[in-house]
Amino acid sequence: MHVLTLKYRRFFRCGDCRSLKTTIAVASHRASFSSLQRSAAAAATADTVVTPPHQLPPFDHKPAPYKGPSADEVFAKRKTFLGPSLFHYYQKPLNIVEGKMQYLYDDSGRRYIDAFAGIVTVSCGHCHPEILNAITEQSKLLQHATTIYLNHTIGDFAEALASKMPGNLKVVYFVNSGSEANELAMMMARLYTGSLDMISLRNAYHGGSSSTLGLTALNTWKYPIPEGHVHHVMNPDPYRGVFGADAASYAKDVQDHIDYGTSGKVAGFIAETIQGVGGTVELAPGYLKLIYDIVHKAGGVCIADEVQTGFGRTGSHYWGFETQGVIPDIVTMAKGIGNGLPLGAVVTTPEIASVMAQKIQFNTFGGNPVCSAGGLAVLRVLDKEKRQAHSAEVGSHLLERLRVLEQRHEIIGNVRGRGLMVGVEMVTDRKDKTPAKAETAVVFEKLRELGVLVGKGGIHGNVFRIKPPMCFTKDDADFLVDALDYSLSKL
Repeated sequence: MHVLTLKYRRFFRCGDCRSLKTTIAVASHRASFSSLQRSAAAAATADTVVTPPHQLPPFDHKPAPYKGPSADEVFAKRKTFLGPSLFHYYQKPLNIVEGKMQYLYDDSGRRYIDAFAGIVTVSCGHCHPEILNAITEQSKLLQHATTIYLNHTIGDFAEALASKMPGNLKVVYFVNSGSEANELAMMMARLYTGSLDMISLRNAYHGGSSSTLGLTALNTWKYPIPEGHVHHVMNPDPYRGVFGADAASYAKDVQDHIDYGTSGKVAGFIAETIQGVGGTVELAPGYLKLIYDIVHKAGGVCIADEVQTGFGRTGSHYWGFETQGVIPDIVTMAKGIGNGLPLGAVVTTPEIASVMAQKIQFNTFGGNPVCSAGGLAVLRVLDKEKRQAHSAEVGSHLLERLRVLEQRHEIIGNVRGRGLMVGVEMVTDRKDKTPAKAETAVVFEKLRELGVLVGKGGIHGNVFRIKPPMCFTKDDADFLVDALDYSLSKL
């Protein structure tokens, strides 16, 4: 039987666990394990003594001496001058002052494996020299002018990006974030179809702007503001969904929403192929093919949100939607497209793009010369370094090792994902799939102590999100899994 030690009780006043009731609930969940479950867990670990992992994999980089303000000073200024809605990871927030490839450094010079990539944003690696060089050289020439003048950088980048798209997805709009990209895509869908109703999945995250909050379906991110004309359908989640991996049953739910909740016509459907913030949930196989057909028959367009899954991260494909064998009408992207630059894009067909010519559509910073030069360098680095194939190889190794842990630790309910987009869901009871919120929080802190930074996701915060820069190695993966194994053994 797992026991949370006394030293962690103070932690329950923070984050997702703010009272002693949580501690009692955890004990209750633990007590609910069946004899068979306890026996199986004991048998799996009885002969194994788990030791903490040794030093991080060797890496030839020495961080610069840090001479800036202390973590306490930085945190105090942040609390004074930045919005109260900001949140931070860890009981004692990390003061990160330098990054190099797949590693981050704090103000003491300590190195960490960055297994979350700035929330799935750093695709090629922190401060990648070729990308830095492209940004620096363009900054020396021209930082900003907007599209009222000609400059080759935005056209070069758009051409390279369009070459990565299937079908007739050839017209590119540049913006500054994923929220902007999804908002523009929704406007395109509504203008093109003449309908207002949008369909989104429960558990989805499509942005935090006033419009995209309507598409988002996780209450932790939603404010009580008008979000009309959005229908949230059942999530085709093979692990937690009511129909398991039965795509046809979920598709019927979408048809029912159209039949009973709309005029029979819709503007569009939007989905992530693997839900990121929602806890790395890959949609049931074959789902998108069925839905795209239904939506097209209802006069709508289909939007693929590739903000987290794009650019080869899944390993098996360059774009997440390709794993479902579909070609969307509109594709949105951000995060990995810029390796940390504020950059996003919408790619669509000439026919859909033509509706935007009714008025002036303008974005002051979208596709500025510096971001365009950096974005083009990202595409070139990903190709040159074969990061898609690398993600497939390292991701397969990581998933294989995590699934071994799943057999050893009863608290791991599900290991899922593709390539370097991986989720590990923690539960106190595999039968009922009760979210292990408190235990996840404790292991999260322990991983940091050992030098591994991961993300958390899912509506209950009980899914570890492992989505590192795509230069992450097998040695890094082994260290991460060993650290997780050790942390779980200490619960």
